[in-house]
Amino acid sequence: MPGSRRDGPSPRDARLSGLEVWLTGTPAELDAATAALTDAGHITQHGTRRPLIGADAGRYRLYLRLSVAAGRQRPTGSADATGGALIDLAAARAQRRPA
Repeated sequence: MPGSRRDGPSPRDARLSGLEVWLTGTPAELDAATAALTDAGHITQHGTRRPLIGADAGRYRLYLRLSVAAGRQRPTGSADATGGALIDLAAARAQRRPA
């Protein structure tokens, strides 16, 4: 009889840590999201953009792994870190016209 199977990560594999993110969007959206995530932490792995097909043609997917400091505080108030005003989503939704 074979020995009992060990269920867990291989001791030969490097330990994975950090935040994993899969992004999907246009090149401009991916650039903006990557820049925002870089502000939140340090990118330790940056995948290759892969084009999507079919109804998602023109969009791409991207894998990122980040090292993020858990104790970092987000700025408070009506302006974000770049000085731009935050959007009131409830008010924007109330004024939105149906398609």
